[in-house]
Amino acid sequence: MQASKFLVGTNYTALTCCLRQKLWKQSAVYGSKCQRRFQSAEALSVPTAEGAPKVYPEKIQSIVSQISQLTLVEVADLNELLKKTLNISDAPVMAFGAGMPAAAPAQEEEDEEAAAPKKVQTSFTIKMMKFDTAKKVALIKEVKALLDGMNLVQAKKFVESCPTVVKADIPKDEAEKLKEALSAVGAECVIE
Repeated sequence: MQASKFLVGTNYTALTCCLRQKLWKQSAVYGSKCQRRFQSAEALSVPTAEGAPKVYPEKIQSIVSQISQLTLVEVADLNELLKKTLNISDAPVMAFGAGMPAAAPAQEEEDEEAAAPKKVQTSFTIKMMKFDTAKKVALIKEVKALLDGMNLVQAKKFVESCPTVVKADIPKDEAEKLKEALSAVGAECVIE
């Protein structure tokens, strides 16, 4: 038993080397079989460089030359026969006339804009631009009275920081009342 362990231990490297060599030979044989399976006798097509003119097969060139010799009535008949044969619906194709229909949607958009009512502004912002320094004290008292939660110190800082927004997102009638009240005590206000 110990002798077999010794043989296995000393010949481990030789054994793994033989196994690797056997697996390598098998994969080389298998790989060549796979390669032969995918080999073909057909010639590969030569890729064309970008910008080079495309070369069409002779069959397609002869069809094009025959169609170019047809009259308009014959072309219409050919078109009808191809649609029936290939079961193609009469859906409009926008390949050649793509530029012409673009003008119609632009005119439709203008009509829609004219017909749609203009958006009416419902919320306004009143902004104090500047004030008369002679009426500063009266303005501070008015700002304190009009704006909730403001004491005299905050109202003074607010007035001195002109131009500033007094109130935002308010109805038009409330904005006009605020403007009148602040204008009476020497402030210049703008409703936006």
